[in-house]
Amino acid sequence: MSSSSPAARILDSVDSNELLNRAMEAHYADMTSAVRRRGHPSATARDVVHDLYLKLAARPDILRNKRSIKAFLCRAAINLGIDRQRREAKEARLFSGSEREALSMASNCNAPDYTLEVEARLAQLREAIEELPERRRVVFILHRLHHFTPDQISLRLNISRNMVDRHLRRALAHCLDRML
Repeated sequence: MSSSSPAARILDSVDSNELLNRAMEAHYADMTSAVRRRGHPSATARDVVHDLYLKLAARPDILRNKRSIKAFLCRAAINLGIDRQRREAKEARLFSGSEREALSMASNCNAPDYTLEVEARLAQLREAIEELPERRRVVFILHRLHHFTPDQISLRLNISRNMVDRHLRRALAHCLDRML
């Protein structure tokens, strides 16, 4: 014959989920009262106890070896209530600004239409470059896109440095006129 108590034999015969369900039902009022005593309204206390049930349902075996299931459940509910208060206080600080304050804050990101505007301006620039006479276009591209110096361009194209400067001035003026 076993020397365990009748309560221990009942606990051994009940599966963990059933034990959790019975314990939550038996101690529901005690848990909600404990949470309310910590400053929560009734509705919030019920939510905290519900959250506790959901947490424990994932690990129902946790109740098996507790000496006082009621004390464990009440303490766990109080702790969840404290966590909830801390989270709500942090969220209140985080989201405390008004809409006017939010609108006055500078944004680090570009406006939604910025990309479209850039693409349109690039298309205009491409067209302006394509309109240049061939030699002027080559000088402009070598200088602006390939970062050649005017001296390197004059050697590469076998033209004078003054002619390179003239091509660059005229190409830049043409592109600026087309971009405005």
